[in-house]
Amino acid sequence: MMRALFTSATGMAAQQLHLDVIANNLANINTVGFKRSRADFQDLLYQTIRSAGTTSARGAQVPTGLNVGMGVRPVATATIFTTGTLQKTDNPTDLAIEGDGFFKVLLPDGTVAYTRDGAFKLDVQGRLVTSDGYPLEPEIIIPQDAQSITVGKDGTVSVLRAGQTSPDEVGQIQLARFINPSGLQHLGQNLYKPTAASGDPVEGAPGEQGFGTIAQNMLEMSNVQIVDEMVAMIIAQRAYEISAKAIQTSDEMLNIANNLRR
Repeated sequence: MMRALFTSATGMAAQQLHLDVIANNLANINTVGFKRSRADFQDLLYQTIRSAGTTSARGAQVPTGLNVGMGVRPVATATIFTTGTLQKTDNPTDLAIEGDGFFKVLLPDGTVAYTRDGAFKLDVQGRLVTSDGYPLEPEIIIPQDAQSITVGKDGTVSVLRAGQTSPDEVGQIQLARFINPSGLQHLGQNLYKPTAASGDPVEGAPGEQGFGTIAQNMLEMSNVQIVDEMVAMIIAQRAYEISAKAIQTSDEMLNIANNLRR
């Protein structure tokens, strides 16, 4: 059986996964804090028919070898953590990170997850929580009599109470970062979880030790670029088509060989 049949099949399977990644990027074009992914590929093993440097029948050294590749395989989906476009919302509980860092949120099981989604709300207790009700860590509670909320670039949260002329500080937002953010595990719901590949979180205050600053009344939108994804989709489609064409050509060649008569 011709190698090209199986080699081309690996190419078609790889481009199917490539398109899956592109489709997910495009589906999240309006997801706050979403980071696009990129599919990475590697070539498979090679069948060595003749090694480079071997001696030919006449005693000469062969300058190049004869190797035939077996196709391609996907090896990773790398998350690209470039900063998305900041969008003004005029909502005091909407926060964006300008620079490096993640917000910390507390999950119901007591573990901490990390997110770039700063579309926070107030729950019945006055806590700043995500859209799924997960509170910021450390917890920040806004008093019921607060007339306005101010979040500084350094993460300091202050409120102006009724009858007061100066604001009271009610909390400090802490950020976390990772040496390898692409190694974070995607949990869905705009959340990430540390892994052995991402390393342990390094925590600090916004604006210090390389952490980004906080922008109030702003949201960080997805970093997906529609034009780039459309170009990648065209390339994936054409690569899929050409692999299918190679299978068709291999089949036609086998058919010709099968119909040979003496």
